[in-house]
Amino acid sequence: MNPVPANKREGNQFRARLSQIERLLGSNPALADQLAAALLGEYPDHPAVLLYQGIAHRLLKNPAAAIDILQHLSERHPNAPMVYLHLGLALREHNQNEGAIRALRHAVEVKGDFADAWLALADLLVAMGDRDAADQAFTTYADHVAGDPRLQESVKALQGERYIDAETQLRNLIAVYPNDIVALCMLAEAIEHQGQVMESEALLKRCLKLAPGFNRARHSFAVILMRHNRMPEAILESERLLAAEPNNPDFRKLRAVIHVKLRKYRDAADIYRVLLDEFPNQDELWLSLGHVLISMGLRNECIDAYRKAIAVNPQNGEAYWSIANIKNELFSDTELDAMRIQVENPRLADRSRIHFHFAFAKAMEDRAEYAESFRHYDLGNGLNRRQNIYDANVISKFVQRCKTVFTEEFFAARSGCGSEIADPIFILGLPRSGSTLVEQILASHSLVEGTTELPEIMALATSLGNWDMGNGRRGYPEILTEIAVERYREFGDAYIEQTRIQRKLETPFFIDKMPENFAHTGLIHLLLPNARIIDVRRHPMACGFAIYKQLFARHRSFSYDLQDIGRYYRDYVELMAHFDRVLPGRVHRICYEALIDDTEGEVRRLLEYCGLDFEGSCLEFYNNRRAVSTPSAEQVRSAIYRSGMDYWLNFEPWLGPLSQTIGNLPESNP
Repeated sequence: MNPVPANKREGNQFRARLSQIERLLGSNPALADQLAAALLGEYPDHPAVLLYQGIAHRLLKNPAAAIDILQHLSERHPNAPMVYLHLGLALREHNQNEGAIRALRHAVEVKGDFADAWLALADLLVAMGDRDAADQAFTTYADHVAGDPRLQESVKALQGERYIDAETQLRNLIAVYPNDIVALCMLAEAIEHQGQVMESEALLKRCLKLAPGFNRARHSFAVILMRHNRMPEAILESERLLAAEPNNPDFRKLRAVIHVKLRKYRDAADIYRVLLDEFPNQDELWLSLGHVLISMGLRNECIDAYRKAIAVNPQNGEAYWSIANIKNELFSDTELDAMRIQVENPRLADRSRIHFHFAFAKAMEDRAEYAESFRHYDLGNGLNRRQNIYDANVISKFVQRCKTVFTEEFFAARSGCGSEIADPIFILGLPRSGSTLVEQILASHSLVEGTTELPEIMALATSLGNWDMGNGRRGYPEILTEIAVERYREFGDAYIEQTRIQRKLETPFFIDKMPENFAHTGLIHLLLPNARIIDVRRHPMACGFAIYKQLFARHRSFSYDLQDIGRYYRDYVELMAHFDRVLPGRVHRICYEALIDDTEGEVRRLLEYCGLDFEGSCLEFYNNRRAVSTPSAEQVRSAIYRSGMDYWLNFEPWLGPLSQTIGNLPESNP
């Protein structure tokens, strides 16, 4: 019997049968073994058939038989890396670890970029306790796995922001390869984008325990720490990365972003400028520099950076939107034509298309073409809505649960249990309500420092929501009824320590301006009973439309639908009204419209609530050159003007869903 097919037709039949065996290895190794045996009867000692038969024996939990076949095959074909990979796996499964290591090392000597063999070797070295060698093998695996077909669909899903699809694929892969550090790292990214921060962090810690030298995982870990304001830890990880690779541009960019989070904008700008000297054709670097410059108040330099990003990459929709987001900057006709071309480009990525829709909408708005403007705001929000899961019932139910937990009796029983420190001034409410203006007014007082939107309270609420008391009662805010009262003081003091890194001035008070903290008013009161809480409110239609036409960076999925915005606004008003009842006078409310009409009177009342003497600088807040990093950065550097108060009326014909959902809510402070 011939060992190889004798003619073309026979060769085609042979290849078809061989492919069938290969496919069956994953689903039915017993049948694959039978078909391989039959094929070997016709083509004795054919190496590919023998390899598949050896793999089939491995998968059938018969490593001794697999070793017999694969050992014989390896002697005849010493330069066949796939043979040595499966020989190594079979030897490991037969508890012959030393022989397995020799086989796997031979596989990677023959084929240095053999990712599967590097992973198998690393996995075995971990099991044998050789951490240093395992780390080296893991990092080499990570260097060569980019083209692995097992990961390609997951890579595409992540690039397309299909995070749920990526999560499903990666969890299936990790079930088979539990120590695949690249899959673990990718899964961490997929679930972090879905808000599963704690599991994401745990996955990255697992990666780094397996492979301390896997800098991609360390970089991702540092990014998560930074996003959640765990800045000392983020700085430490950043320093480790730069010590390992001081010239790595991604690690230098990370350091720049950390500087931004710490409000060290000049240091961040210096890093970006050096990087741009080396990589002038990276549009994302120009974009990042522009973001820093606008926070510093360097408007013209910022716009120049955004336009350089566009020159490098005309499809960078975020650069166009960033120019549009500088509220009083107008686009030229040439720029308008360029945006129109991109909006109509069928091959444009969705994320860029969203940015172009919002930028084009702002351009049309500036030209008083309100129907066309709204059409593009609607298209951009529609694309965003399809990519983000949001259930308005979640916040509505949360409000009802808060009203059940946070009663007068609940607070009376815990009076004075929190930290005595009175440093924080919380400004909360809804985005686009005027909170940045109030922050700028207060930050212009000599005793108050403005910081930024601090995530510590939200992070604590999330961590409390993951507690399980073991008796069926769990979750936040219900968990607060179970916590020992002394913990409130601990949590309050921890908040002060965690936010200390954001305080650059020696002032007794600082501002935490995270709008979403309205949902945690009860928690703030428990932890920091002496802190000030200021609720900034704006006409529901004006605020709602301003939210709809603002493209937020992250995690405000309610903003993509007018009805969802209306529901969110109603829930917010209902929850704050509840706290007005159970904690009368605890929250100071400022209505944006009243602040515009009677600025000095409202500012005096605000300062009185905060226990601060009146200072004229608070009325000249627009002269305060402090850095501001919200979309209102340019507006708060100008004197108060009334023209925007009823601006939403230009779009009233298209705001029916918002108006109907808001219903008969009062238009101003009750």
